[in-house]
Amino acid sequence: MLATVLLLAALARPGGEGAGKVFLTVEEALALAFPECAIERRTEVLSESEGARVEELAGTELASRIVRPYVARKDGKLVGTAWFDAHRVRTKNEVLMLVVGPDQRLQRVEVLAFAEPLEYLPKASFYAQFRARRLERDLDLERDIRGVAGATLSAEAATRAARRTLALQRVLGERPPPPTPTR
Repeated sequence: MLATVLLLAALARPGGEGAGKVFLTVEEALALAFPECAIERRTEVLSESEGARVEELAGTELASRIVRPYVARKDGKLVGTAWFDAHRVRTKNEVLMLVVGPDQRLQRVEVLAFAEPLEYLPKASFYAQFRARRLERDLDLERDIRGVAGATLSAEAATRAARRTLALQRVLGERPPPPTPTR
């Protein structure tokens, strides 16, 4: 319930007018991505240098150094990590869920909420282009990702979200493991 309220709040325009269309709640999206998995919501605080590295790798700004990945495991084995990216498209917000597999590749991109007019929302085939992508130079609208006529800003926002998510995953994965407690 709280997640739905947060989605609606992320979509609300300044001044409190209209909230846009919510397609999936956080809980519904996680259930689709990780059936029968144990999901742990984490809170990670990036250092200034980690935040700068994420921005450098992603080629886009990071809104906050506090991030909240959802880590999914099945039978103790890592299945993937879900990231929720709320960002402005043109004048209104969108919320995407981006799932990164243990191989550091995007497994799926889901549109949870979209406040712009629906004609600016790319079709599922656009988002399918991100499947199995890693963070590399060609993950870009001017390279391997085909844009969408009439939805250029939406395509740009989704591509930035994909790059930001993969950069976050990489930087957090570069952290040394926590020390093992001794007795």
